[in-house]
Amino acid sequence: MAIETCVAAAGFSVGEFAALVFAGAMTFSEALYAVKVRAEAMQEASELVPSGMLSVIGRPQAQYKYACLQAKEHCKSLGIQEPVCSVANYLFPDGRVIAGHQQALDFLQQNSQRLQFLRTKPLPVSGAFHTELMASATEPLREVLRQVEVRRPEISVYSNVDGKRYMSESHMRRQLVRQLVSPVKWEQTLHEIYERTQGESFPQTYEVGPGKQLGATLQKCNRKASQSYSYVDVTTH
Repeated sequence: MAIETCVAAAGFSVGEFAALVFAGAMTFSEALYAVKVRAEAMQEASELVPSGMLSVIGRPQAQYKYACLQAKEHCKSLGIQEPVCSVANYLFPDGRVIAGHQQALDFLQQNSQRLQFLRTKPLPVSGAFHTELMASATEPLREVLRQVEVRRPEISVYSNVDGKRYMSESHMRRQLVRQLVSPVKWEQTLHEIYERTQGESFPQTYEVGPGKQLGATLQKCNRKASQSYSYVDVTTH
């Protein structure tokens, strides 16, 4: 019944392809092929420079853009000509993932107290996803998205790039490519999906996937909406 009455879907990073398959915008096999090409292109981009991603929980006064700017200045002092360091994921208030050159992330960890970061944790990934260091991966993905059939989704699907609904097939192709080099605006997406007038009830929310991280971010972004949240364990169903 939940599937039959579902009105909206969203997925985090590569999960956006799952949301589009669920909404009837792509077939599973074609989306899987696109994801394979995407993953290989991102891996190749990752091998060009030492880079990574850093999960950051900051104090309310933390200034992430200023911190990234300082990290880039540090990289320049080491002789890195065009350093990259930027917010790659907006997770929830004061929760971010910052990505870029490894030297920039090391600087952020070493100066975390001064930068008003409460906690920093390197993520076990091979590169700086959702930053301009992924620029070389955009063309292979653009090419494969030209080949696969994309249809208008049957329900609303929200884009990671700006938290807005996909409007057309060309819009989907364009945004999925932009997503590689743009931050995942998950916090903004949740605000867009769950915006309600006073007194209006929140919908049922189901997380289908290998963990409950998205439910945890919903709790931090919208406590009332999270009360109607359920987790569907895909390993046992």
